[in-house]
Amino acid sequence: MNRIDAMIGRRTAMKGLFATMGLAAVPGLAACGDSGSSGGGGTGPITLGSNYSDAVPKGALDEVIKAFTQAQGVQVNINTKDHEAFQQQINSYLQAGADDVWSWFAGFRLRFFASKQLVGDVSELWKSLEGNYTQAQKEASTGDDGKQYFVPFYSYPWAVFYRPSIFQQKGYTVPKTFDELITLSTKMKADGLVPIAAGQRNGWPLLGTFDQINFRTNGYQFHVDLMAGKEDWAGPKVRATFDNWKRLLEFYQPNSLGRDWQDAAQSVAKGEACMMVAGSQQIGQQFKTANLLDDLDFFTFPQIDPAHGTDTIEAPIDGWCQAVKPRDKANADKLLTYLSTAQAQQAYLKSDPTSIAASNKADANAYNKLQQKCVQFVNEAKHITQFLDRDTDPGFASEVAINSVNDFIKNPNDIDGLVRRIADQAKQYFQK
Repeated sequence: MNRIDAMIGRRTAMKGLFATMGLAAVPGLAACGDSGSSGGGGTGPITLGSNYSDAVPKGALDEVIKAFTQAQGVQVNINTKDHEAFQQQINSYLQAGADDVWSWFAGFRLRFFASKQLVGDVSELWKSLEGNYTQAQKEASTGDDGKQYFVPFYSYPWAVFYRPSIFQQKGYTVPKTFDELITLSTKMKADGLVPIAAGQRNGWPLLGTFDQINFRTNGYQFHVDLMAGKEDWAGPKVRATFDNWKRLLEFYQPNSLGRDWQDAAQSVAKGEACMMVAGSQQIGQQFKTANLLDDLDFFTFPQIDPAHGTDTIEAPIDGWCQAVKPRDKANADKLLTYLSTAQAQQAYLKSDPTSIAASNKADANAYNKLQQKCVQFVNEAKHITQFLDRDTDPGFASEVAINSVNDFIKNPNDIDGLVRRIADQAKQYFQK
């Protein structure tokens, strides 16, 4: 699925992924596709395990790999598996012997499997790739042991999206601080507009808002430690996050729990709502469909605590990993090196005008206005988070975080009880 993290299936797949976290292989399941790698030291074409199963991204990836083969003379067999199934069966896939190179995500999902020695260490290769990436992207590609296990391919930032034509028409100014956001939302509501579009029926969209408010309130390190189960969900810092979020709720669209994120994004395109916390890929696709992509802009979630500023952003990164023992290490490295280039990434993104190449050497002239701003946004970030369900245990995300956010939307007046319940449930997922 090219719109990774955009479709409902991504979230339903979390339960399947959580089931794999027990690290018990399922008999009979092998690497995806017709000719998966055994992970040993063989000969012949190298293999690429791909979850790019929809027709458009699959075709785009095919073209990228054809160009690699023409340039390097290395044959690559692409083993494509349904996007959801790939995530659900990832542990069995890795234990059975992953393809030489395989598609995956940065964040907790990477670090977890790296800690279990199910992902190949590409630290030496990274020494030749560093010029393509920012320090924040390297940080997102790094395991708990300080080694690199991931090569970024493309990403899409989360921020506050809006239509600049409406802001200009109404005389609205982009807020720099959280208090200014509250003031702006109050003015929009007085003007008879819905300040903030929200659609939570799919379960996952408002997790992104929690992320934004938490790292603005408490900083990057606290956020990633909280996601890893190293901080207390019932502590005062998490309470402060929900207290800040509560201030925004009166400006949300009514019935957010019953609305799809697509409908919420379309309400911004239609001018019915003014702003939405979303990913460029999600809301961008809705604006593209409405032929309004040129009238879509965004600003970083405003500052809450000056001590943390706005140097952390959320920008999920999709990319590639290597088998622990690829059949042909030299050619697997060549493929990863090619996939790290702006040339390969921008060739792929011809199919998606709402995401950006991970490489900082991408040609800005090939981008639309939205993508150009996304590039600057990502390149200037000191820290990059992935999205709550990529940065934490997927079982905790699907079984606790989503339900807790929904409970908060229903009843924002019991924050103390809410965080105590989260902390109690978190014990079964995180061991101190």
